[in-house]
Amino acid sequence: MKREMQADVVILGGGTGGTAAALAAAASGKTVIMTEETRWIGGQLTSQAVPPDEHPWIEQFGCTRRYRSFREGVRRYYRDHFPMTAAARALPELNPGSGIVSRISHDPRVGVAVLEQMLAPYIHSGKVTILYNCQVRQAETAGDVVNSVTVRHLGSGDEWVLQAPFFIDATELGDLLPLAGIEYVTGAESQAQTGEPHAVDGDPAPQDIQSFTYCFAVDYTEGEEHLIDKPAMYDFWRQYKPDFWPDRLLSLTGVKPSTNEPVEYAIFPDEGGKFPLFQYRQILDPAHFDSRFGFHPVSLVNWPQNDYWLGSIIDVPEEEAALHLHQAKQLSLSLLYWLQTEAPRPDGGQGYPGLRLRRDVVGTEDGLAMAPYIRESRRIQAEFTVLEQHVATDSRPDGTAEVFPDSVGVGCYRIDLHPSTDNRPYIDISSLPFQIPLGSLIPKRVKNVLAAGKNIGTTHITNGCYRLHPVEWNIGEAAGSCASFCLDRNLFPTEVRNHEGTLSDFQQRLIQQGIELQWPKLRPV
Repeated sequence: MKREMQADVVILGGGTGGTAAALAAAASGKTVIMTEETRWIGGQLTSQAVPPDEHPWIEQFGCTRRYRSFREGVRRYYRDHFPMTAAARALPELNPGSGIVSRISHDPRVGVAVLEQMLAPYIHSGKVTILYNCQVRQAETAGDVVNSVTVRHLGSGDEWVLQAPFFIDATELGDLLPLAGIEYVTGAESQAQTGEPHAVDGDPAPQDIQSFTYCFAVDYTEGEEHLIDKPAMYDFWRQYKPDFWPDRLLSLTGVKPSTNEPVEYAIFPDEGGKFPLFQYRQILDPAHFDSRFGFHPVSLVNWPQNDYWLGSIIDVPEEEAALHLHQAKQLSLSLLYWLQTEAPRPDGGQGYPGLRLRRDVVGTEDGLAMAPYIRESRRIQAEFTVLEQHVATDSRPDGTAEVFPDSVGVGCYRIDLHPSTDNRPYIDISSLPFQIPLGSLIPKRVKNVLAAGKNIGTTHITNGCYRLHPVEWNIGEAAGSCASFCLDRNLFPTEVRNHEGTLSDFQQRLIQQGIELQWPKLRPV
């Protein structure tokens, strides 16, 4: 069955950027259709099961008002619905999991609930329609304009032809770009192309793409046994040793990302001063809750040992992509089995059988996140591309990132690239608090499409600092606001960016809705 639907704005992908875009467009009175491949909106905040990676000043500044509302909504959800201790309830900056990676490490189910609450008024009023379990399959274009996009339900096979004056690609892999003939790049650019100090020397490598990860949740109780079945590929992954890794991947020896020197990890805290992986992304700290309820510590496993880089899932045949997705799942399950049965213990024993796979936390039967955590997407050939020279500390002798006159937001994170499909190790270098240029959201040619995720105009290098949660949210919110502004003024995004007065009007609208366009003077990260 095929049906037609129309809206002011069609948003493809209901991840972090897509959800933020929907909120922004709907709040300005526009009708929105948003698609999502899974049962959960939120992307890396929820269906990919990755606690927020954020900069050190996130509690004070450096994010949009709506992103701050999301964070406070998470805290409020715990206070309203969980049996918290009085001390925890009183914490203004409550971190539910006490995780190291984030000041607000939370259960992905809570993230979904809060996002749905934020969208509820627009869904109930008919402003926002969400098509769950739907994948982009086809696009119809006329010259430099996209007229419609067809999506297919992954279960029933039903199709919807979505029509709108503006389309926002917020998919995790930039799915609209090849279907609509929008020019894009993938993988690693060369130094000759970009002049970036850390770009590849020699030819560009379009299939050299950062690893992706199937995250999963575990809790732990000493003395219990929760062994999973031995994964089919366990023997392969147990023996696998990357060329650039000091030991087998399934071990407690990894590499320090900033130097690629060996580093020893621990599973739990207080094990010889080593970095405790369980606490790294812990999303539930029992100390915050009434002990009578028997909460166990819960952690999301997105560790060095389950990054998958044996092949790309971008611009390869479907069967090849499916193989890599399957092998990535096997890697994560193999890591869990190794932790349960063979991981070395400080007492001289082996294995932590008390680690229990928490299928309920991620909402799947196999216990792995609904979707893989994607670090790198297809990227539009944009009106403006952010280079390493614009944001890297070593490239900026004055200690500030490039000032972008068309700023639509801010972000901050180290340039953090994970091992890639060409068997290259980490690239992890200092960067400066940066701005998000509107030009990086606008394709060079196609007029009525905006990018709203990891598909913006960055390079392989600068993707490493523009891909984190609050930045992707800001990108999506700016894209939704830009589409709405264009509808109000009967303009295309390129006309907004390239007319000084119109750009100023748009930026003032962003400021009024709580989007910060510049940073105070800060140190690098």
